[in-house]
Amino acid sequence: MKPTHIEHIGIAVNSLDEAIPFYEKVLGLECYAIEEVADQKVKTAFFMVGQTKIELLESTDPEGPVGKFIEKKGEGIHHIAFAQPDVAKALTEAEENEVKLIDQKPRKGAEGLSIGFLHPKSTFGVLMEFCGKE
Repeated sequence: MKPTHIEHIGIAVNSLDEAIPFYEKVLGLECYAIEEVADQKVKTAFFMVGQTKIELLESTDPEGPVGKFIEKKGEGIHHIAFAQPDVAKALTEAEENEVKLIDQKPRKGAEGLSIGFLHPKSTFGVLMEFCGKE
């Protein structure tokens, strides 16, 4: 299944309070939403750049996925999210093509989107996310 566009780029940061002013003052972007996704142990902030979003990710628990990422790799690009019209179908097709999945089925993510992650061991070292408005 072909993605329709890059939905967002996720960037792990230590602190939204410290990172947001950079995106607003230096890049001239506007933070239009801040949201906590409790089951993913993360707080997010969103910015629009054309049709693509930048999602800043601050861990709310050092044992959560973003907390572990920052501990291991430091701040930086965490994932690339591709918009899919049918996330469940896209995950199934990826698995049929021998891609290791983190999520076997879609789950709820930020902004009410359905999401599913592909394991970076199967995607040349890049954590990839499929997301859609299912």
